[in-house]
Amino acid sequence: MKPLKKILLATAAVATVVVSTMLPISQAQAQEKEQFIALPSYRVGPYGANGQAYYGGMIDYMTYVNMKEGGINGVKLTWEECETEYNTAKGVECYERLKAKDPVAHGTVYNVMATGITYALIEKSVQDKVPLLFPGYGRTDAVDGTVFPWAFPLVTTYQMQISAIVKFLASKNKGSLAGKKIAYMYHDSAYGKEPIAALEAEAALGKFTVMQVPVAHPGNEQGAQWLRIRQEKPDYVIFWGWGVMNQTALKAAQKVGYPRDQIIGSWWAGSEEDTVPAGAAAKGYMSATWNVAGDAPPAIAGIKSVVYGANKGNMQDKNKVGSVLYNRGVSIAIVTVEAIRNAQAKFGKGKVITGEQMRWALENLDLNNARLKQLGATGLLPEIKTSCQNHEGSGKIKIQQWDGSKWVMVSDWIEGNKNLIHPLFKASAAKYAKEKGITPGCMK
Repeated sequence: MKPLKKILLATAAVATVVVSTMLPISQAQAQEKEQFIALPSYRVGPYGANGQAYYGGMIDYMTYVNMKEGGINGVKLTWEECETEYNTAKGVECYERLKAKDPVAHGTVYNVMATGITYALIEKSVQDKVPLLFPGYGRTDAVDGTVFPWAFPLVTTYQMQISAIVKFLASKNKGSLAGKKIAYMYHDSAYGKEPIAALEAEAALGKFTVMQVPVAHPGNEQGAQWLRIRQEKPDYVIFWGWGVMNQTALKAAQKVGYPRDQIIGSWWAGSEEDTVPAGAAAKGYMSATWNVAGDAPPAIAGIKSVVYGANKGNMQDKNKVGSVLYNRGVSIAIVTVEAIRNAQAKFGKGKVITGEQMRWALENLDLNNARLKQLGATGLLPEIKTSCQNHEGSGKIKIQQWDGSKWVMVSDWIEGNKNLIHPLFKASAAKYAKEKGITPGCMK
């Protein structure tokens, strides 16, 4: 080879290296085939133990997909956590920080597991064209995708959950709660206030009375509330707690002599983090759930074998693998991964998808039992089928009961009163649209 030709080839090689190191992240991601998932999480503070299990389950499933399948059609999943401490201001800060790290998909999808943070991000996500995923929490009227095209309260919502709980309690009373008194004890926050309208509608229809019993954050002071429960003797307590509030309530109920089998909690008040610390005070307590505990689902057993077998699991406490909140995190990771797979099927297999493509995929999910079986997730979560008009996709729950050592299912899938609850969604969404000058419609 002539010297001049060698020099030219060497120069070209150096130029290639320089250009590749100077590529913007968007091009680098496309070359490396990585899909970045933003994780604004919380692992410290009064709700930290709950976040540890939930986000640990999400991360372990994504690791499992990378290890078992090499990613999604060759696109590896990557992620980064940002600690929010369940604080709205910090949640918004994490959103902005993670969004800036990913100019292609802006983080792909955001699941903050905090209703307050979700409310703060609704309009930002529209501007940035990146979907918000708030399974089992958040702004309920976002079920209406014609008004909230970027918001996805998937699986089921607070209103449908409380309606299903009322249906379950009615089934224990020959189909009617007429004349009964139900105490609604709730975390005094957006989370706790979200289902009140639905419960009031159920009470008017079912001719029972509701007494509201708010509990201030974080919930470790409940003496006055339980004294009121003891005095007024409601037939049931529907309990909307979170974090330390839950075990505190169970111990307080035992202290005042209120039967735990007459208390039924939300799905955020029904995990081992709530019952184990409460000890004997938790026995008989019931809660709603939309996912099962344990490692019977093959996907959970697979994570134990593949991920933890290679010492790559996210959970320091391996005993939490298979717990309610861990499995809930896995179930939402399954939904996230299937949405990405859905987007690739439409926009190009093996490609890094954008936030806009992820939005389309979440709105066109069809996670049926056949697909759940293929994923090893039969029974782990209900079937989910979304549309522009319905960003919830299911609306079903089960009721579980703590037997002193584990959760036992005491119902099949229960769907809330859709004819009563969905018009509440529509009315609230229409009001929001009017306030914001939004013309409802389906995005293409």
